[in-house]
Amino acid sequence: MIRYIKYLFLAALALCLVIVALANREMQTFRLLPDGLAELAGTNWMIELPLFVMIFAGIAAGLLIGFVWEWLRETKHRMEAERQKSEAKKLSREVRRLKTEQNKGKDDVLALLDETG
Repeated sequence: MIRYIKYLFLAALALCLVIVALANREMQTFRLLPDGLAELAGTNWMIELPLFVMIFAGIAAGLLIGFVWEWLRETKHRMEAERQKSEAKKLSREVRRLKTEQNKGKDDVLALLDETG
């Protein structure tokens, strides 16, 4: 059921994007710099694109910037999780080593019972 709702949502989203694209087909000039800065720089890169391409490119650029920002922001959390994972492995090895030392010289069956308990 959830899968069908997901497909329905994606179809509605695709329909909305097609409608926006059809409504914004006229060509627009995209300039890299405003006119005042372009005069100072001596160049002004520009390209003519349909408006819907500019809209979708702006959305994609915003998403990309947001994803990179979040990835950078969460770096400290990932590092802390990795540190805790490493510490848990180290403690697990230490517990295993201590159980082995504790059960040294005991009957194998009793040692296995002690390890499970």
